[in-house]
Amino acid sequence: MCGIFAYLNYNATRERRHIVELLFNGLRRLEHRGYDSAGISIDADPCRAPVTVSSGAVLPSPPPLVFRQEGKIENHVSSFYHEAVVVELDLELSFTSHAGIAHTRWATHGEPSPINSHPQTSGEGNEFLVVHNGIITNYMDLNETQLEGAYALICKSPYYPNELVACKRGSPLLLGVKETGDMRTDINVESDLSAEGHHGKPKEYYLASDANAIVEHIFKFDSDKSRRLLRPASVQRALSTLEMEVEQIRKGNFEHFMQKEIHEQPDSLTMTMRGRLIRGGEEKAKGILLGGLKDHLKTIRRSRRILFIGCGTSYNAALAAIPVVEELSGIPVTMEIASDLLDRQGPIYREDTAIFVSQSGETADTLQALEYTPNQMELCALELQTLLTAPSPEELICGIHLNAGCEIGVASTKAYTSQIAVIVMLALALGDDSLSTQQRRNAIMDDLYNLPSKVRDVLKLDKDMNELAALLMDEQSLLVFGRGYNYATALECALKVKEVSLMHAEGIVAGEMKHGPFSSG
Repeated sequence: MCGIFAYLNYNATRERRHIVELLFNGLRRLEHRGYDSAGISIDADPCRAPVTVSSGAVLPSPPPLVFRQEGKIENHVSSFYHEAVVVELDLELSFTSHAGIAHTRWATHGEPSPINSHPQTSGEGNEFLVVHNGIITNYMDLNETQLEGAYALICKSPYYPNELVACKRGSPLLLGVKETGDMRTDINVESDLSAEGHHGKPKEYYLASDANAIVEHIFKFDSDKSRRLLRPASVQRALSTLEMEVEQIRKGNFEHFMQKEIHEQPDSLTMTMRGRLIRGGEEKAKGILLGGLKDHLKTIRRSRRILFIGCGTSYNAALAAIPVVEELSGIPVTMEIASDLLDRQGPIYREDTAIFVSQSGETADTLQALEYTPNQMELCALELQTLLTAPSPEELICGIHLNAGCEIGVASTKAYTSQIAVIVMLALALGDDSLSTQQRRNAIMDDLYNLPSKVRDVLKLDKDMNELAALLMDEQSLLVFGRGYNYATALECALKVKEVSLMHAEGIVAGEMKHGPFSSG
């Protein structure tokens, strides 16, 4: 749960104060991803002569400066400016070109402390620095040929002044490019990323593990040109347009992003069902139109079974909706936690349909499970913001985009309800060839149509929920019971309590109360 950010100004003069504030603001946009420590690295004052460090190495430029601090981002900001005064750091110094990196962290290995914070350095001379997001599974026995796991890295070194090296595998990493000078905001990706386009023209480059950190800087892409990137095949990358507005990353009148996203659910459900839930008058047929699946419904109906594969909230969302899928399709449904499927190497057959459920399309275990599935079987994806990027994209036959908008809060809210709505619509589409379930399908479609207004009614209970939370605040543990459809809700409720309050919570099938929680011995 970390965030990484980098800023490089090339041939565009910027003061150190501006560079530092831009790095800090990038971290603020990423604070939801980790919040117990943070750090930045910037260049020292320029030196015309080579610099020899204690290891004996000769650097073409002075060792970069590193500032790290535990606690919230603002603690780090205050600490930096205090230290800048102590060491007499010239914040008004201008750099024609400069590369800075930044990191915000939620500790998983080692306690929160300056030494455990990133950027991590290679020693006293800071000859190499790295900020890291994700997991490197072979960290104990690194070799020279490959890093294993799901990660994103940005590296900086005085041996390569004014340059950054970035790489990713599984974890997200975005590159934003802005041409400065005339302050135009149309970006010609072909020229801006080619060797010819790099030289001469002033540019600013932004790297981030989340679009929230760069959307305010990169305003508009020239979509026609963004797909004409002339580069060697070995280094070609798929380019896409960032469809996000600055307003989406602002809290508005809400106290925090999670609260904002809870109250966005009526709109996110409406957007999720718009154009898919077809509702006519009394004499017009009602139905479901899923453009990403319509050509594959016949094949899915012939499946031996349907597997829903996901993690965390996405798993719970599928669990909540599978009774409807089984009821309307008549196909056996199996639930799989992605990591468990991989660990036990569970059997999957070509006659199966595997449905991968993801909030972001970037969940590492879900992507690895997709890679694990056999070739030539029926695959589809349900995801929140962007098309699911598979290790072998050609294996992904079809997908459904939720249209629920971005989620900045760590604890998912509107993704859960939107995923349930989409899976229910999938069940309706699979069952629309059956006359025996027509009345039931019509009732469900009516309920879906009225769902956003029902959610608005529930959100009016905000004050009551605050009072209930106050009653539970001092408890040590919370057991949440549910049966049938509500078992998944019990699991999701317990997950949210653990994520947000760090209180122990457990979701339990109500029928199992006597076999464990209430057992007397």
